[in-house]
Amino acid sequence: MKTSHSIKLPIFTLFLSLIISSTTYSQAGWNPELDSDCKEAISEMKKDAPKLDTYFSKAYGYAIFPKITKAGLGFGGAGGKGIVYQGGKATGESKLGQASFGLQAGGQQYSELIFFEDKGAYDRFTGGKFKFDAQASAVAITEGAAAVAPYQDGVAIFTRVKGGLMYEASVGGQKFTFDPY
Repeated sequence: MKTSHSIKLPIFTLFLSLIISSTTYSQAGWNPELDSDCKEAISEMKKDAPKLDTYFSKAYGYAIFPKITKAGLGFGGAGGKGIVYQGGKATGESKLGQASFGLQAGGQQYSELIFFEDKGAYDRFTGGKFKFDAQASAVAITEGAAAVAPYQDGVAIFTRVKGGLMYEASVGGQKFTFDPY
């Protein structure tokens, strides 16, 4: 004779499996909230720096990370998710991770936009062979800024602070992953 406890366990296990599988499926595919956040971040960056239109029209592709959260006190880290585009179409999601050490204190949120000058730079990024070291430089977008950056090693990087305050004189790097749609 089965007890109510032994019947509930398989039902609970089935229910838990369905929840996990549906959550995994939704994370692996298109994410409408992230898509909306990316479009909003691009709109804000273009409003503050209209010269970005030239990059959008000439670049082979780009990646936009609408909200990167960064914090540090001696040692620091940052992370965020974004979408990669080629030819105006989303090709996959990317995750950014950053580690740093040095004189730093505070927290900050910012958006990051990376333009790929050519197919080689795009392929390096989407192939998982892409990271920024301490020498990578980004142009900070502020309202009314000229926002012009030369391509370095096939990429041009722009950032726009969303909020927070970070004092920093540190060394670190960013690493990216790419999951195609």
